[in-house]
Amino acid sequence: MEQSADFDKHLWKLAQARVGFKVHATIYGLVIAGLWGIWYFSTGPGSHPWPVWSMVGWGIGLAMHYLGVFILPKIFTAEKEYELLKRRQSKP
Repeated sequence: MEQSADFDKHLWKLAQARVGFKVHATIYGLVIAGLWGIWYFSTGPGSHPWPVWSMVGWGIGLAMHYLGVFILPKIFTAEKEYELLKRRQSKP
């Protein structure tokens, strides 16, 4: 029973992290679109496209958030580490 509760807590935290990323990505898209709109209507094409810097900088942070939520939890898990320790312990 306790294992099921721990599993549910793990799934709940994972679900929260994924929703957090989706909110982050949505806000990123809206803000970046707004910045491009400001650039287009204030200075227009032909001037330096300054929203690129915000896009790149924040995009790197968004990519790191994605890795932390969707990729790294699959690679670095307690279960994999436990199996590795069991294998090392069983070797003579």
